[in-house]
Amino acid sequence: MFAVGFVAFALAILISVSLHEAGHMITAKRFGMKVTKYFVGFGPTVFSFRRGETEYGLKLIPLGGFCKIVGMTPQDDDVDPADEPRAMWRFPVWKRTIVMASGSVTHFLLALVAMYFAAVAVGVQNPALPVTATEQREAPAQIQVGDCVQINLRDNSPCAVGQNGDVKGPAAVAGLKTDDIITAINGKPIANYGQLTDTIRSLPAGAAQFAYSRAGQPGTATINLIAAQRPPLENPKGPVTQVAVAGINWTTTEPLTVTYGPVDAFGSVGQQTATIVSGTFAAMKRIPEKIPALWHSITGDERDPDTPISVLGASRLGAEAAEAGLWEIFIGIFISLNVFIGIFNLLPLLPLDGGHIAIAWYERARSWLYSKLKRPDPGRVDYFKLMPLTYAVILIGGAFTLLTVTADVVNPISIFSR
Repeated sequence: MFAVGFVAFALAILISVSLHEAGHMITAKRFGMKVTKYFVGFGPTVFSFRRGETEYGLKLIPLGGFCKIVGMTPQDDDVDPADEPRAMWRFPVWKRTIVMASGSVTHFLLALVAMYFAAVAVGVQNPALPVTATEQREAPAQIQVGDCVQINLRDNSPCAVGQNGDVKGPAAVAGLKTDDIITAINGKPIANYGQLTDTIRSLPAGAAQFAYSRAGQPGTATINLIAAQRPPLENPKGPVTQVAVAGINWTTTEPLTVTYGPVDAFGSVGQQTATIVSGTFAAMKRIPEKIPALWHSITGDERDPDTPISVLGASRLGAEAAEAGLWEIFIGIFISLNVFIGIFNLLPLLPLDGGHIAIAWYERARSWLYSKLKRPDPGRVDYFKLMPLTYAVILIGGAFTLLTVTADVVNPISIFSR
């Protein structure tokens, strides 16, 4: 099932990229531009056929696709004189903008359709559940009771009572059970999970009186808190110190996923869109600071689950989700990747589509300004002068892709470590 999931996810991404190019092709043809080629994949041609003025085909290496629109820039030197009136650069800026943006729009549409399908048929994350650490601190103090507690905090070995100093969880020893709601400690009322953890850490190791509610019935228990190594609550990766612990975590009886009716699903799609888009921009801002962590994960350090991944890594996560039957995660990764590709592709950098759009509107603004100044139109931007910057973007993008692919091979992220 892992192999099936891997192939299915990789195929889904290939189809989405192919539809990206189809978006360029269809809009270009609608406006009267000439499209000479549309291929899925790169490298040697497996097969091709011609319909009208366009050659369609499949290339050997299934890592994307492309379409050839005649005269994308004024510097294109392969435009037949008979096709000059249909060269893309001669068309109004708004038409060129639609053609270049249609690839990203295709990714956004795919993501929206997948969001709706997930909301109706598969299930999406329950909006009633806390997402951030702050939201979790404000949630009811409903607990999960651990059978084992690590005294000396470790990352690479499971907790086992009697080994490495690990002991049985104090809360479990005292008779507390998972789904109990803590209401007070030593007579101090507890309103939420944040107060619970803060209160426990403020106490010395030793006996503490816990009041709780179990299935609506009140109860009390004496828990012998123990000292253990833990990082600060506000910084899980910070330096560890000795604090009191009870062997409990936060939990909830709320379902992890929910489904919606055909109409209510539209509201869910709007909520998902806002969350994913804001998360994508936040992740893009963090990319530079994550590069050292990516490099260190290749050279032997533990892989940070929040580091960027390649399409290979995304396919592996999709495969794990399929193997575990977690199709909501499979679809969620597909949605997130499409939103990321769509937004990234609109960045105003060549050779990205956003770079072509930025140049088109720069030309338009410059022509307008010169006309107001009663000066001759300076004409089109010389793309050859932008080639050094373009090559720099390609070089940086290629190096980053190589880095993420290598990390995903040497030290991959698992959905079970996130």
